[in-house]
Amino acid sequence: MTTSARAGAAPPALDWTHRLTQLGPRFFTRLQPTPLAAPRWAARNESLRAELNWPADLWDHHHLQAFAGNALLSGSDPLATVYSGHQFGQWAGQLGDGRAIWLGEAASSQGPQEIQLKGAGRTPYSRGGDGRAVLRSSIREYLCSEAMHGLGIPTTRALCLVASPEPVRRETLESAAVVVRVAPSFLRFGHFEQFSAPGDEASLRALADHAVRHHLPECHARAALWQGNVYAALLDVVQERTAKLLAQWQAVGFCHGVMNTDNMSLLGLTIDYGPFQFMDGFDPGHICNHSDHQGRYAYGRQPQVAYWNLFCLAQALAPLIGDQDMTLHVLEGYKTLFPRALGDAMRAKLGLTGALAPESERAADWTLVEDLLQFMASEKTDFTLFWRQLSQAVLQQSASEVLTPQGWSAVTDHVQDRARLLAWLDRYSARAGQAHLAAMGQQMLRTNPKFVLRNHLAELAIRQAKDGDFSEIDTLHHLLQSPFDEHPGFEAYAHLPPDWAGQLEISCSS
Repeated sequence: MTTSARAGAAPPALDWTHRLTQLGPRFFTRLQPTPLAAPRWAARNESLRAELNWPADLWDHHHLQAFAGNALLSGSDPLATVYSGHQFGQWAGQLGDGRAIWLGEAASSQGPQEIQLKGAGRTPYSRGGDGRAVLRSSIREYLCSEAMHGLGIPTTRALCLVASPEPVRRETLESAAVVVRVAPSFLRFGHFEQFSAPGDEASLRALADHAVRHHLPECHARAALWQGNVYAALLDVVQERTAKLLAQWQAVGFCHGVMNTDNMSLLGLTIDYGPFQFMDGFDPGHICNHSDHQGRYAYGRQPQVAYWNLFCLAQALAPLIGDQDMTLHVLEGYKTLFPRALGDAMRAKLGLTGALAPESERAADWTLVEDLLQFMASEKTDFTLFWRQLSQAVLQQSASEVLTPQGWSAVTDHVQDRARLLAWLDRYSARAGQAHLAAMGQQMLRTNPKFVLRNHLAELAIRQAKDGDFSEIDTLHHLLQSPFDEHPGFEAYAHLPPDWAGQLEISCSS
């Protein structure tokens, strides 16, 4: 694409701002996306476009070319940011946006939203890579970011997906794609590590002040808890958001797969969908990333890894906080906040909310949760399906005057050790009280999803897309936008995965 071809940009459809660029060139490199051959729409997230009140002409030909990297959006300011990070527990040094190009911030009905093109070509931070993303991983990110949003879990979003026949070499030859990602901010823990590691306190302070001013203004009020120290408050706000995010991940059986510090959002968003997985059979030791040979990021280890990552962020912010004891004290909050948030999330999965979840019952309820999870692990019961069946069983029992073993059949029919589960159900129903079961059942159906993005569902959409049929992406997107609804006629999407799903290997390669 020549400079003159790029110059014919249409009038701006979006109202842009560029607050990040005010930090100066130490934080980024301006560059142009690399043109992509023969782009076509693979998916367009009309609901997100409408939600942000962005114009309908985002789906015109000019924007297709712009989102593919073949033209510039008028008013945008393309750049790649620099950051560092710890990867698999080891300091990796400088990293940066190796294939994500930031276009700027666009005004929306939900405040300024940063727009990124993921897969738009090589940057100074590509470390020898081609800067491309493949269709396979791009479909997974497009669908999962919207699935997480449907579940009510903080996440980056996906505005659209552009496909191309241009070949990309990974383990095999694949085709290229670009995911257009949206978030209030893509700042990561690693952005702070980048400037702390060499002792560049001036840049570190500028970045922290930028984050507080534009993205986390609540830090000013929180500073009152930390002797007026706004940087301690920044760490406190981030650890709180992270604790709540991890509790939500654990509650739906979500495995991220690569929780490196450069993949941790400062805003507590789920970011960088790589080898993720919603667990099928429940296993606390489940490893979703085929490249994670030591199991560092296994499902059951995610909360502790998040704390380790927060410690790295604390080390990065320590020069600004200026008080080691205060820094460590802030971090201690995670050890209280996460268990409490997870306890609340798991109680909600049991229908125990509001007046049915008094503080006096918290410890006993957690014992009830732990005993159930141990049973589920022993049976390798399907995580999503079990909780949905339990929700239906509670509703079924609420219609009976007397609780009976048969009334629990919606859940007991699917386990091997039926007696053990019935014994637990007796304890559970005694705790809940039969009079509350109807309300609890309804609450549980709004808490325990019927649909999640299982690996095999994504794989089927990928296989069809490779043949040029993108319809399955739209079908899954429709279901995952409202995962708690029944969606009659789509029951197969909520069934147990087929045997071949267990053979799928998901790695960092994308």
